[in-house]
Amino acid sequence: MLQQTRVDQAIPYFHRFTEQFPDVQSLAQAERQDVLKAWEGLGYYSRARNMQDAARSVVNNLNGRFPDTPENIRALKGIGPYTSAAIASIAFGHPAAVVDGNVIRVISRLFGIGEDVSTTRVKKEIQELADELIDSGRPGDYNQAVMELGATVCTPSNPDCLECPVSLHCTAFNTAQTESIPYKAPKKKVPHHQIVVGICRNESGRLLIALRPEDKMLGGLWEFPGGKVEPGEQHKQALERELKEELGVETVTGAKLTEIKHAYSHFKITLHAYLSSITKGEPKAKASRELRWIRPDELQDYPFPRANRKLTEILQTYLASL
Repeated sequence: MLQQTRVDQAIPYFHRFTEQFPDVQSLAQAERQDVLKAWEGLGYYSRARNMQDAARSVVNNLNGRFPDTPENIRALKGIGPYTSAAIASIAFGHPAAVVDGNVIRVISRLFGIGEDVSTTRVKKEIQELADELIDSGRPGDYNQAVMELGATVCTPSNPDCLECPVSLHCTAFNTAQTESIPYKAPKKKVPHHQIVVGICRNESGRLLIALRPEDKMLGGLWEFPGGKVEPGEQHKQALERELKEELGVETVTGAKLTEIKHAYSHFKITLHAYLSSITKGEPKAKASRELRWIRPDELQDYPFPRANRKLTEILQTYLASL
């Protein structure tokens, strides 16, 4: 959970998740939809899928025993160099140095590395320096100390250098470069996509939702069918095209229900939701794993991406007013 989520945000999710899945066996045996529902709101849903896949590997291939070396830990799905080093050092005492954003900041300032820390070459250099510095006798304590130093003292701006225990040895401090180190090249402009989705209801008042493919972004979550507005398209034109491509049906777009702005890690969207009526054909899952017609009161039972979850709340309020 802490790979992409702040501690204060993760804590309540952690407690709920571990109550529902108290051990590796229960997580391995759980239905995928239950895992994603428990994760709903944390984002980066591949983390939840990978964690369950890793739990299944531990149960099915390792007799339920979690591996205790960095190399074997890293072999589990979803675990990279940072997480494997953290687990191996803190839980098992292996001298594996962790390198996260806090550690990068500490080491780059300490050694005066002024080059772009986001490049592969500089990241490798910092990892090598971290490996040299680690205390082999207390690797877990050392790793946590360096991460804490970066989080509380060697902060991105206005670091508290006078309270820093290593400031006398810090190149950036001694050369007045703490504001310019670490250096990261300016980020590219974040693209902003216009997304249209259709709220389709059948004669019994049920709503149509679609299950995203497992191997796609937000895989395993449910959504209202629709897609991206192409250049030169009007919203209603784009929605009717998308529903025909995804569901194989002809539709008529009605009133706009709402629009929701949402930011992902590498792009932003504005989600435009319209009431839609199917005029010809029966919906088929041409672009999704599955389609379902559900009652409005069942929306809370399905895991949705955050933008779609906001939409379900607005939709339920709208339907209750009819």
